[in-house]
Amino acid sequence: MIANRSRAAALLLVMVSLAVATSGCVTEEPKPDVSLDQAALTNTQLGLEYMRQGDLRSAQEKIEKALDQDPRTAQVQMAAGFLYDRLGENAKAESHFEQALKYSKNDPDVLNNFAVFLCRKGDKQRGVEYFLQAAQSPLYTTPAAAYTNAGYCALDAGRVADAETYFRQAISYPRGASGALLPLARIYYEQGNNLQARAFLDRYLEVGPVDAGVLWLGYRIERAMGDTARAQEYATRLKDDYATSVETRDLLRAEQGGQ
Repeated sequence: MIANRSRAAALLLVMVSLAVATSGCVTEEPKPDVSLDQAALTNTQLGLEYMRQGDLRSAQEKIEKALDQDPRTAQVQMAAGFLYDRLGENAKAESHFEQALKYSKNDPDVLNNFAVFLCRKGDKQRGVEYFLQAAQSPLYTTPAAAYTNAGYCALDAGRVADAETYFRQAISYPRGASGALLPLARIYYEQGNNLQARAFLDRYLEVGPVDAGVLWLGYRIERAMGDTARAQEYATRLKDDYATSVETRDLLRAEQGGQ
C-alpha cells in the first residue's frame, strides 16, 4: 500500500490554503488608531509569517494577541489551529479549528484545513466527512483537491474502495486532478489490474513530478504486464537518477532474484 509518509505528505501539500494571505517580511505592528478587528488581522498575518520563518515563539505571541483582540474571527482561530498543531498541542489546535469552523459558517477552506488536521491526528472518519463537505460546496474553487485528500485519508483508514471512489471523483474535474492519478495507479496495481494501473500512471507522467517511487511502480507494472522493454526503461532511469534510493535497492534485489 501507499506508504504512510507519502500519504501524509500529500495531505500537507493541500494544506496551503490559508484564510489570511501574507507576503514579504515581518516589519510592522498594528497602529494604535486601528480597530480591534483590523489589529487582530494584522497580528494574525504577522503570526503566520513568523510561522513560515520557523519562529514559533514570535508567532505564538502575535496570534495570542490577535485572539485577545478579536477571537470571533475564523481567520484568527484557524491561524491559532495551525500554530498549536505545529507546537504539538493537539487539544488546543482542535479547539481552535472548531471555533474557526463555527465562525466561518462551514467555509470550505476551513473545512479542508481542519480535515487535514483530523486525518493526520487519527480522526479519519470525521476528516473524510469534512473533506467531502468542502468538495461539495459550491463556494470551493478546488474540489479535486478535497476529493484527493479524502482519498488519502480513506486509504490511511484501510477503506480502499472508498478511496478509489474519491480519487475517481477528483479526476472528473478538469483542474487540479493530477494528485489523484498516482494513488489510483497504485491501487489498481495492488489489485492486480495492471492495464488500468498503467493507464493511470501514463496519465500521471504527463503532468506530475517523477521520483524513485514513481519509477519503481512503473517497473513493477510493466513486469506484471510482460513488457520487458518498458520495464527496462524504468529500471535504467531509476538506477541512473536515484542510485542510492530504497527503490533502487529493491530493484536490484528483484533483478537478482529474476522477478
